[in-house]
Amino acid sequence: MRERQASQGARRAREFEAFVAGAAGRLLHAATLLTAEAPDDNPHARRLLTLALAHTYAYWDRRRGEDPYDRARQYLATRFARSAWHRYGGLGRARPHPASPVAVLGPRERLILVLRLYEGVAEEQAAALLGLSAERVRAIGERAMTTLLRPPREGAATAVAKVAPS
Repeated sequence: MRERQASQGARRAREFEAFVAGAAGRLLHAATLLTAEAPDDNPHARRLLTLALAHTYAYWDRRRGEDPYDRARQYLATRFARSAWHRYGGLGRARPHPASPVAVLGPRERLILVLRLYEGVAEEQAAALLGLSAERVRAIGERAMTTLLRPPREGAATAVAKVAPS
């Protein structure tokens, strides 16, 4: 009996190690985009990744054909959303690094863009995962893309400051 359990434990560990070797890089990149940290200095993203992998490992034997990457991505997204929107854990409140391509976006906009564009999650799936309507996900995504594609001009900001009464 103990030999069988040890054998199953070793198999589980090998399978999980293979999964981590293949998926950790992409998940870390997604977490770094979510937290808007610098790629070489991303403690919040690494903590988020560690939590997602630990959660995935805890459910490893109960997968029943479920893709472990989907579970890890789902946990990564929901944990980030909870921390960013409900002030739990502080992962979403970290100051964005100025060099991050998504630093100008808010946590919700970053989350939706990462899910939709980087991870390729369908609009309806992202909406269900986040507890929002598909129309709301679409609107937030469009607003985020507009912000990224048309950043405010420096001259416009100074012109507005000159016109606005002090």
